Amino acid sequence: MFNFRDQTVVVTGGTRGIGRAITRRFLDAGATVVATYTANDAAKDEFQDSLGPAARNLHLCKFDVADYAQVEAFYKDFDAQHKNFSVLVNNSGIRKDAVLAMMRPEDWQKVLDVNLTGVFYMSKLAVHRFMANRYGRIITITSPASRFGFEGQANYAASKAGQIAMSRSLSKEVASRGITVNCVSPGFIDTEFLAGLSEKLRKEYLVSIPLKRFGTPDEVAACVLFLSSREAGYITGSVLSVDGGL
Repeated sequence: MFNFRDQTVVVTGGTRGIGRAITRRFLDAGATVVATYTANDAAKDEFQDSLGPAARNLHLCKFDVADYAQVEAFYKDFDAQHKNFSVLVNNSGIRKDAVLAMMRPEDWQKVLDVNLTGVFYMSKLAVHRFMANRYGRIITITSPASRFGFEGQANYAASKAGQIAMSRSLSKEVASRGITVNCVSPGFIDTEFLAGLSEKLRKEYLVSIPLKRFGTPDEVAACVLFLSSREAGYITGSVLSVDGGL
């Protein structure tokens, strides 16, 4: 539907789950994609092998978005290899669930470091490059946890609410330079997370969804492509929910 030829896109956490679908959609739309990942080499290799000829436009990079020195090194290497940069998709994220009273301080901090500070680091250095071109798209994958505050996810919910607040502030700071900043908020999506649930929990989740089905990674990816397109140039500071009416 959208043409991303001659555009370079960075997708963090771009080799598994929703990130994998986003990477694939951009490749199909003609983009050059730099997909990042933190640790899972096996998933990276399997994804790359599954792409066939489309893999020629895929570049893979392993680093931790929560480490500023590693993010700086990534962008320095990126600049040396790519002439343009149009879209950043902040998809990297982790969960370390526990009720707040029993949550380990290091688990609180780690989730905030990856989910929120990682988005800050990646977006900060992307903005430097987008401003020079007077064009750019930043899309951050957030969560309904930011609104509902699910039990056992105080750290995750806080990080996701922070992503939205930060994105709205940033959208106002960079609008005059032709840069848009938006969030996509997937609900219960049929990924590895749902595959590991008991049948009882799956049924409980389905009851809460008005459309009575789980979403697919491709449905999330389609929304990311729309907000990343030139056609979506008048949308900024928004949150697009992809949750079946949750």
